[in-house]
Amino acid sequence: MHITHLRNATVLLEFSTGGPPVGLLVDPMLARRGSLPALRYLGAGRQRNPIVDLPPGTDDALERVTHALITHCQRGHFDHLDRAGLRFLRERQIPVICMPRDADYLAQRGLVVLPLSGPTGQGRQPFTLGGHVTPIPCVHGTGWIARFMEHGHGYLLELPGEPSVYLAGDTLLTPAVRDCLARLRPDVAVLPAGGARFDVGAEILMDAADMAEAAALAPGTLVVNHLQALDHCPTTREAVRALAQQGGWAHRLWVPEDGESRPFHLMGMPVAI
Repeated sequence: MHITHLRNATVLLEFSTGGPPVGLLVDPMLARRGSLPALRYLGAGRQRNPIVDLPPGTDDALERVTHALITHCQRGHFDHLDRAGLRFLRERQIPVICMPRDADYLAQRGLVVLPLSGPTGQGRQPFTLGGHVTPIPCVHGTGWIARFMEHGHGYLLELPGEPSVYLAGDTLLTPAVRDCLARLRPDVAVLPAGGARFDVGAEILMDAADMAEAAALAPGTLVVNHLQALDHCPTTREAVRALAQQGGWAHRLWVPEDGESRPFHLMGMPVAI
């Protein structure tokens, strides 16, 4: 398995499952820098989003996309599926895997939709790309702010011959997330550490401190995203790396730069490059 981190939550997972190569694009936000609204409205930190451009090599990576996977997309969550991402998926007729809740929403926008099975899509089930997928519920904020958020789902993917990978989506470190890390023990866990918050209310994402707890729960590699791409995510890459060094789990951490790619083998650790 190769993971290419493009920006924020947008990653490309590439698998070799015995058939044609699979390029799974997760949560495509493909807009130009500064072309989307700000998510903070008070103080000096307000900027239009995204606050960085897509990295060099993005076009080449997008040419390898065969499928897409969406964690959440309604209630204005453009940072996981924006107009540019929709256009890319629609023009290329990329099959889009999603929870049943999002199927009609995406189909109405001209996408080829492959919803997970069952009325709610819950539980471990056969995956369209082979192996199995287990949706893990997200909690994208608590208290009154939670009423305005789309909570969505992360996914644990178990494909034959590949490391298991947990794509957390936008969530706090909840009992369901802890259970996935500790009991299901993914080889690779892709977690949001941006510590996102609006001008009022509590955090709506995990932060650097939560990564330390996740490292204590999960035996595999942690891949951290949601960093330094949106104006409401204050956590920096250096803050996560420094905490990992202090805690002794830096050898199991990858904090990718935008455009960076790494291969992983079955035990979840990155292959030397």
